[in-house]
Amino acid sequence: MTPPRKADELVPHPVKDQLPGVDYCVNSNPSWPEAIILGFQHYLVMLGTTVIIPTVIVPQMGGGNEEKAQVIQTLLFVAGVNTLLQSWFGTRLPVVMGGSFTFIIPAVFVASSTRYNTYLDPRERFKQSMRGMQGALMIASILPILIGFLGLWRIVVRVLSPLSAVPLVLLVGLGLYQQGFPLLAECVEIGLPGLIILILLSQYIPRMWKLKRPIFERFAVVLSVAIVWAYAAILTVTGAYNNRSPQTQFSCRVDRSGLITGASWLKFPYPCQWGAPKVDAGEAFVMMAAAFVSLVESTGAFIAAARYGSATHTPGSVISRGAGWLGLGILLNGLWGTASGSTVSVENVGLLALTRVGSRRVIQISAIFMLSFSMLGKIFQYYKVEVGGSFC
Repeated sequence: MTPPRKADELVPHPVKDQLPGVDYCVNSNPSWPEAIILGFQHYLVMLGTTVIIPTVIVPQMGGGNEEKAQVIQTLLFVAGVNTLLQSWFGTRLPVVMGGSFTFIIPAVFVASSTRYNTYLDPRERFKQSMRGMQGALMIASILPILIGFLGLWRIVVRVLSPLSAVPLVLLVGLGLYQQGFPLLAECVEIGLPGLIILILLSQYIPRMWKLKRPIFERFAVVLSVAIVWAYAAILTVTGAYNNRSPQTQFSCRVDRSGLITGASWLKFPYPCQWGAPKVDAGEAFVMMAAAFVSLVESTGAFIAAARYGSATHTPGSVISRGAGWLGLGILLNGLWGTASGSTVSVENVGLLALTRVGSRRVIQISAIFMLSFSMLGKIFQYYKVEVGGSFC
């Protein structure tokens, strides 16, 4: 017989392959139809950042709707490539690698340089400033590559206690709050109902209406986008914005982006499509600072994604390897010319918690959507910009 255990004897917790509140962990997969819908939902979530960044940067470079559409397609293509590389060779966590708001200020700094004022043709000015951004991004990528692959970032991660890791993740989320809510307020009559519908579908309806399968909380984003875009289309058709300011019409109408006519039917983004990169020391230094901020931001997102993917505590060596592949991703951003570097998409990490699905396969499916939609420009530009932009 087993001897009786003393009352004060410590009993270790049993090892759990899956933490509470997670339906599918990193290595477990939902059914293929469900995985495809969830992958498309992750694609929808990252569209907001993908559209907003070129919309802010490209006009500063002298580009119009055609250039803006090309940069959106290029950014989406590189995001798909970086997501696959990170899930295959990096941390192997279910993270989406998208554009980063951190690079907007350095990109505007490069675009506002006086050395581009000599180009009177807007198209030529756009190309020259883009080549400057490419060179700055490629030089800036050296920092996370060296820090990551040499194992230096592992030392930093190892000294992160829960007391310091939690504020890090919180600050990453506040960065999303700072960027997201002002943009929502640009068209509050569409953005606010979208936010309310998302909260109702994900938080309240599942508790009021018990179903055998978690339909509403798992597919809340897809349902919210469909409802809100139909609502925005009705307002547009009925003429609700006919007498409003041009800025309001651009933010609220579903037919004012101008990117459908600017997009090509079929375009394959390729390296150095704007010309050979050019390097300026000052611009590279500013971009390097943004790359370091992106590295810190991605570290917090890696920690959060590991929890929502029900993975074991991520070792410092794994996060350091992910930092190295983040640097390679920024290098690809500079090589292709996206006007922005890469980071872990915080919105998609939050979607892991919302759906309780941390499957790596779902993220890889979303990367396939990114690659496919980035090449079929005019066919899917309407969906990417008019639908995604109106909601995000």
